[in-house]
Amino acid sequence: MGNQIIIAGKKTSLLALLALASCTTVQKQENTQQTQAAVEQKQAETNPLLTKWTGPYGGVPAFDKMNLADLKPAMEKAMAMNLAEIEAIANNPNPATFENTIAAMEAAGKELNRVFTYYGIWSSNVSTPEFREVQAELAPKISEFNSKISQNEKLFQRIKAVYENAQKNPLPEDQQRVVQLVYKGFAMEGADLSPEKKQRYAEINKELSSLYTDFSNNILADEEGYVVYLTKDQLGGLPESFVKAAAKAAADRGQEGKYAVTNTRSSMDQFLTYSDERELREKVWKNYYSRADNADENDNNENIQKILKLRNERVKLMGYDNYAEWRLQDRMAKTPEAAMDLMQAVWPAAVARAKEEVADMQKIANKTSKSKITIAPWDYRYYAEKVRQQKYDLNSDEVKQYLELGNLTDAIFFTAGELFNFKFTPVPEGSVPVFHEDVKVWEVTDKTTGEHIGLWYLDPFARQGKRSGAWATTYRAHTTFDGKNTVLSSNNSNFVKPAPGEPVLVSWDDAETFFHEFGHALHFLASNVKYPTLNSGVRDYTEFQSQLLERWLSTDKVINNYLKHYKTGEPMPKELVAKIKKASTFNQGFATTEFLASALMDMYFHMADPENLDPDKFERETLQKLGMPKEIVMRHRSPHFGHVFSGEGYATGYYGYLWADVLTSDAAEAFAEAPGGFYDAEVAARLVKYLFAPRNSMDPADAYRKFRGRDAKIDALMRDRGFPVPEPQSKK
Repeated sequence: MGNQIIIAGKKTSLLALLALASCTTVQKQENTQQTQAAVEQKQAETNPLLTKWTGPYGGVPAFDKMNLADLKPAMEKAMAMNLAEIEAIANNPNPATFENTIAAMEAAGKELNRVFTYYGIWSSNVSTPEFREVQAELAPKISEFNSKISQNEKLFQRIKAVYENAQKNPLPEDQQRVVQLVYKGFAMEGADLSPEKKQRYAEINKELSSLYTDFSNNILADEEGYVVYLTKDQLGGLPESFVKAAAKAAADRGQEGKYAVTNTRSSMDQFLTYSDERELREKVWKNYYSRADNADENDNNENIQKILKLRNERVKLMGYDNYAEWRLQDRMAKTPEAAMDLMQAVWPAAVARAKEEVADMQKIANKTSKSKITIAPWDYRYYAEKVRQQKYDLNSDEVKQYLELGNLTDAIFFTAGELFNFKFTPVPEGSVPVFHEDVKVWEVTDKTTGEHIGLWYLDPFARQGKRSGAWATTYRAHTTFDGKNTVLSSNNSNFVKPAPGEPVLVSWDDAETFFHEFGHALHFLASNVKYPTLNSGVRDYTEFQSQLLERWLSTDKVINNYLKHYKTGEPMPKELVAKIKKASTFNQGFATTEFLASALMDMYFHMADPENLDPDKFERETLQKLGMPKEIVMRHRSPHFGHVFSGEGYATGYYGYLWADVLTSDAAEAFAEAPGGFYDAEVAARLVKYLFAPRNSMDPADAYRKFRGRDAKIDALMRDRGFPVPEPQSKK
């Protein structure tokens, strides 16, 4: 069960209801329960966060009715309702069957799903100090709720009975897969433990939930708290678009006449690439890479230590040697050793390339710098840009003139139309509630039949209270289990909001990320599964589909029709396209090394003995042993590695981006070799049929073999990055 929040067999504790019934007769108990049920039903009807979604498109979230005062009562009520459903399933006197146990769990928890949609928006898109107080209060309660489900002995015995019977008498394929995933999910969460161990397991999860919340909020506090303000004489080298956006960001913070470099990746990355002010580059770099690592109330090092200890203790309860061994058993890699083998196969080539890149940069620095300098981490992007211009005559700011957000949005819609036969149409203004004025919504339909598939929401800009980075999510997933559910999908970016009337121009990397996150949305929208559980994902596989979609940005049809100069409307010149493609492996040493350093640290943290582990020292010493270039830092340093320490979705799973990239490079070659190239109808049909529509209804390795006709090889990945292909050719 891919979600950390267990919403299957959702429970409104019958015990809680019975505790309210003080009468001694059955009749009085029933009357009291009926009265309580009526009160609860009235609460559900009046709390907008619990209310069934209404309106067009199969119902939509009431984002315009979000009131923080409603969140806590709605969450508590929804969890109680879900627990009641679970208790009813667990206490069913009839023998356990797929229908009365697994299917009943699939049908449960609709109210809680709705509340978690709003909770997710507050957490990621519109966080406030007031919300964070509520979040801190709810986190342990949500953990307790999860434990009441995952450790419900009667429920697990029914699940186990269905699973064991299905092993002897297989069910239809999709039902068999649901049973397998549900059983495995419960087993991995300690459902088979003794009562004493279950109690400790639940206590650990409760402690972890609070630590995850603290970890995440500490990062956000440092992102909001560290802003560098520039004066007009400190703008040397910065593109006009960045200067205008920085002026607006400063004005929004009450610093009219100044220019703000915010502590987000999109702002930091641009500033470090273009600013001629070395001291300011160092300051911006240190602000960003020291987030939650400043020995103050927002420092996360102690949280990391506690998290690692608790995770280790928890898996030891189930007999595993370490957290990594437990976590990877249901991933494509299966074992930490397999994941490490892949990373170690790529690491030496990445580091070797990084050293070459540094040497090239140092030569330029020696010629152009007013004073003698040695390339430092805050110089890497700046001098890499100089090398790019010298080696490939490629100016990143020139490229940005052709990467306007509106045109890129049209480009992803075109790609979706060609591969998936989807059409995107803006919904009438005001017809669908949104949680912020920046959010726009499109209806998704089948181009041929006009059939409604779902909605796509886009929240494009950075702002206070919104977490950094880019991500995709669903407010409602496709299923046909309990009537057809159409998809409500969402993409979220952190582009710097321009001054009024100015275009949103983004870097090539940011444009790839835009395609990447849209790939996740297409994975949601293309779903063709019956049961909700089958919409879950395998972490080192689900990044594959999104990474693959990045490849369409550089196809001729997208370049010629959508990468247009924001002023003239002229398509990107062929000479510039040729430079971009020629430079496609440029800076791969940096990109691969900074990523792999984070992925390797993630794995080493979770394979080490956490007792007396000093996170800062462990990070430093481990990277030194690996031979980490001093000019590069981890993409996500440990104190702000939210993927790994603000939850468990990516814990020992950050390597998954590389694992998925092996599949991506291999699959891209399948398109490149096809008669129709990246728009080949036959390969596209296989792509949708085997790699997108099934979601988690079949084993990922089997799905990939059906698409490609064989397992993926690492060779294409190495070719893509300009690294030497290992001999003999290795298979994954």
